[in-house]
Amino acid sequence: MMPVPLKVLFVTDAPAVGGSEVYLRELIPPMRQYGVQAEVAMPAAPGTADFREQLTARQIPVHAYHQLQEVVPLESRFDLTVLSSWNALGYRKYYRLLRGPFVSLIHDQLMLHIPGLPQNIYRAFYEVLQARDIRGAQHVVTVSNWAAAYLRRWHHMPDVRAVPNGVDTRKFRPADPAERETLRREYGFTRFTVLVPARMSIEKNHPTVMAVARAVPELEFVLVGTGYLDGALRAVATPNVRFFGKRHDMPELYRAADVVLQPTIAENQSLATLEALSSGTPVVTNDIPAQRELIEFGREGLLIGNGVPGYAAALRALASHPVPLARMGVKARQSVLRGHTLEQNAAALALALQQIAAG
Repeated sequence: MMPVPLKVLFVTDAPAVGGSEVYLRELIPPMRQYGVQAEVAMPAAPGTADFREQLTARQIPVHAYHQLQEVVPLESRFDLTVLSSWNALGYRKYYRLLRGPFVSLIHDQLMLHIPGLPQNIYRAFYEVLQARDIRGAQHVVTVSNWAAAYLRRWHHMPDVRAVPNGVDTRKFRPADPAERETLRREYGFTRFTVLVPARMSIEKNHPTVMAVARAVPELEFVLVGTGYLDGALRAVATPNVRFFGKRHDMPELYRAADVVLQPTIAENQSLATLEALSSGTPVVTNDIPAQRELIEFGREGLLIGNGVPGYAAALRALASHPVPLARMGVKARQSVLRGHTLEQNAAALALALQQIAAG
């Protein structure tokens, strides 16, 4: 049976490129085979210029707007309008100007998991700044089962669909021994190498990375990404920390590294985690709900619940036991192939949008 054709307009107010924008770039092309023809409307901002070129190169029609009103004439050509917003109280402007029907696509991290932070306080802020607005849409889609359950329970959104993330398993793949040796030589990785792929912002918990690096000077730490904490982190970095900045060779870096470290305190469903797992690189990460959905302790990686000492001990143990580490890498890859490929993600999102459109 041929899929039912569906025309979808994705609208964002992103002033720059984040995970939710990369999500669109990767998912829109494979959804075509399931009958979903999608276009993107986003601000004509300097921070999105390169990204808009990337969308065009993938034959994704993109509408760069200076004022949201410019999107209004476009909307009549589409069956659904799918919204995402970077801004507090950001959804109400969509409802005021656009006609819908609306689907809110939620990548928000929802909760900061900080010891001593009362979760009900953070939850109350999210309710006021985002959740109340999001509920104005007829439907909500989010990217993890944990987040869907969380939104239903704590923010009273009964119609929330979970469509877990996926990654391109051809792009993010394990290296054979010869390729890995070549990559490590090119990058200058001579010791057990811990890759930290994350923007340098508070929720990614780089201060813990710095403390762990200080605790295990025999290991090498490679930080990839930029952000407002960059200068402060460089000022306190130990000699075993290298800063690679913004990169376009992440698949190769995952293949060259020994392990990925993510002491993150906030996630919905981490694409970086999935990219690492797909590359056969085990992940050492914080024991928070979103990460538990992707990693079972000792299988795809390690979940750490006691901060710097736990991370340091875990990394030392993995560096000293290459056979269990390699076994984790194999299982990590299998886990992604089983449920988090780009094709599975595209099929699931296309089905969810078609079901929503059909009422």
